[in-house]
This record gives sequence, structure tokens and C-alpha cells, in this order.
Amino acid sequence: MQAIGLGLLVALIIIVWFFFNTVKILKQYERGVIFTLGKVALEGGVKGPGMILLIPGIQKMVRVSLRTVTMDVPSQDVITKDNVTVKVNAVVYFRIIEPRKAVVEVEDFYYATSLIAQTTLRSILGQNMFDDLLSNREAINAELQKVIDQQTEPWGVKVTTVEVRNVDLPAEMQRAIAIQAQAERERRAKIINAEGELQASAKLSEAAGVISKNPTALQLRYLQTLVEIGSEKNTTIVFPIPIDIFTAFQKLVEKKD
Repeated sequence: MQAIGLGLLVALIIIVWFFFNTVKILKQYERGVIFTLGKVALEGGVKGPGMILLIPGIQKMVRVSLRTVTMDVPSQDVITKDNVTVKVNAVVYFRIIEPRKAVVEVEDFYYATSLIAQTTLRSILGQNMFDDLLSNREAINAELQKVIDQQTEPWGVKVTTVEVRNVDLPAEMQRAIAIQAQAERERRAKIINAEGELQASAKLSEAAGVISKNPTALQLRYLQTLVEIGSEKNTTIVFPIPIDIFTAFQKLVEKKD
């Protein structure tokens, strides 16, 4: 009886081992790369999702996830084209589109993609001016995505998005940029003020031309000015004097000359 019980226990262990090494369940987002005697078939070498049956001792399976991976690129010291030193980090979104290449062509596709992203980030940003790095972010992101995707394509990796996240500046550069921004605002204010003076002088010239054609208009304008002064609560005393008096004095002076 003991021998029979021991035999059943051994058989049960063999059945359990056979089950766990033969039956594999792959989730909807997973694929299995099947190695048969160390080789991957060009056709049928990738299976899933669902239940997969393997031949124990002959076949092995490597799971590969097809979900989009979010990878944080560590901060990189970058010297821009105009010799400004900045620290820049980014985020890369990629996914596996060819599981066979991701397993066979590269040892660790995640680590390899991370290194490619770091070197490409330093290279591309080093070719741009500092002002472009701040204002032309979308074009730089598109260029980064294109270059990284071309380099990872042989590994079956598809880079969908690359975004530059933070651009950290030294304290001295921050002060210099603040001074530059203030000078730029002052320049714009002076230009706007000058344009206002130019427009005002043009309108005054037109008004003078209209008034010179009709002297009565000048008298009306003079009276309107008196009304505006008198409407305010102040201690100013105004004595209106007809302009014709000054004209008579002017003619008298001309006769003496």
C-alpha cells in the first residue's frame, strides 16, 4: 500500500510539472515568442493571446507585452549651439510591434531604447539655439521622435511620442534672461509710445489744417476748452479774452515796424 501511495504521489507530481510546463496562458496584451530547440521559426514563432501548448524540454516561451511603455529619460547636461549649459529631461512613449525582433535582435530592448533616447536627446538639443529650445518645442519633439524611432526600428520597437519635459537653467542664466526680458518690455513700451506720438501729431496736423480754413472753428475750440477747465472743481480763475484783440495788437506792431 505504501508503494502504491508513493507511486500515485510521484505520478501526481509529474502531471503537475507537465501541466505547468506545457500549458501557458497569455493575456490579451501579451505575445509569446516560442523557441524550439533554441530556434525561433519565421512563421508561427509568435503565438497568443490565449492558451499555448508547449513541448516540455524542447520548447521555451518568452513573454512580450504589447502595451505602450512610458519611459522617463534622466536629466542630461546639454550645451546648446550658442554655448548655454542646461539640464533637460524628457519622456518617451513606445511599444513593441514585432515581438520576435524585440527578443532576438536585442538583449534588453527597454535598456537599449533608454540609452538611445539619452544620446539622441543630447545630440539633437546640442544642434539648436537656446531660444529655439524654449519657443520651438513641438518641432524639436518631432525631430527627436523621428530619430529615435529610426534607430529602434530594427528591434521591433515603435516610438510614438517624445516630449521634452523640463529645461533647468543655472541661476546666473535665469538672472540674465530676466534682465533681457525686462529690456525687451521697455523697448516695446518706448516703441508704442513713439507710435502714439506719431499718430497724435498726424491728427493734430489735420486738425490745424481744418481750423485754418475757418477761424470760427478756432474760437469754438477756445470756448470748449474753457468749459472743460471750468467743469473741474479747482481754484483756477480764467479770464476769457477775445482772440481778435491779439490780432489788432499784431497789426499795430507790424505798422510800427
